[in-house]
Amino acid sequence: MASGLCVAVVGATGAAGQTTLRILEERKFPVRDLRCFASERSVGKTVTFQGDAVRVQKVEPEAFRGVEIAFCSAGSAQAKEYAPIIVRAGAIVVDKSNAFRMDPKVPLVVPEINPHAVRGHQGIVACPNCTTIVTVMPLKPLHDAGRLRRVVATSFQAASGAGVNGLEDLRQQSLAWARGEAVVPRHFQHQLAFNLIPHIDKFGSDGYTGEEMKLINETRKILEIPDLPVAPTTVRVPVFTCHSVAVNAETEEKISVTRARELFAAFPGLTLWDEPALNRYPMPIVVEGQDDCYVGRIREDLSHPRALNFWVVGDQLRKGAATNAVQIAELLVRG
Repeated sequence: MASGLCVAVVGATGAAGQTTLRILEERKFPVRDLRCFASERSVGKTVTFQGDAVRVQKVEPEAFRGVEIAFCSAGSAQAKEYAPIIVRAGAIVVDKSNAFRMDPKVPLVVPEINPHAVRGHQGIVACPNCTTIVTVMPLKPLHDAGRLRRVVATSFQAASGAGVNGLEDLRQQSLAWARGEAVVPRHFQHQLAFNLIPHIDKFGSDGYTGEEMKLINETRKILEIPDLPVAPTTVRVPVFTCHSVAVNAETEEKISVTRARELFAAFPGLTLWDEPALNRYPMPIVVEGQDDCYVGRIREDLSHPRALNFWVVGDQLRKGAATNAVQIAELLVRG
């Protein structure tokens, strides 16, 4: 780490923070000095970066002096507390929580889609919700080619989207089931192993969950279509990693299946994986560990002359969180 930037990772011991460290290494981000932070119970532990053990520090203003870019992988409450402190210390914060996403003064950025938005930052750049990122990646080329009119999206979200506790809960439930023991959920509201839970985040008075409202509002902001009708349903599924989304997209101009395949194949960050005759289509087990979102099962909507159905899968710990955040930082470095 002889040259480069002074970088901080807040929440370095969590799933998203650990993946951020890995992505920084993989993409050879120019890190001169790395400072890692986590909750008080993790202070004094170490995390590994480029073969070195880095001690986890306590979040306090003095610790961020000299930091140039900080990745915040904490919860919304902590982000609201920490981000202003870090900005006052002189750093730019790339925040992965829900704390600032809908703040009109904070850019909400997917670098392949709206890199220009990063220029308007005032010290904080927000990374969208993981499900939103996976969903908007194939929507962008369709919108550019035919103008989106309506989107219906049903997500199938992995346990690790709920962090290390969600991952461990599914693992323990699966082991208990295999041993013939009682399955006792400890993090999720219900048994997730061999089950589906159509409930992620709190329910609103209209029956929609917070996760579903994120998908509506963030999609509109990223694509810069404030009145785009979006009909979401979000479901937790017994998969360890990768979110999958079944999408129905209606456009003003008809886009054929052949044209959609061309658009998806040409769009950066998307991989076309659509050979149904060979049983080739995106699945979490294929996409896990990849930065691209994989799209397939592309077909015309039999009920509408200008709509397409397709299936998209993305690793929500990578492109859905850490990779997107590091890509944002790369934009900031390039200026």
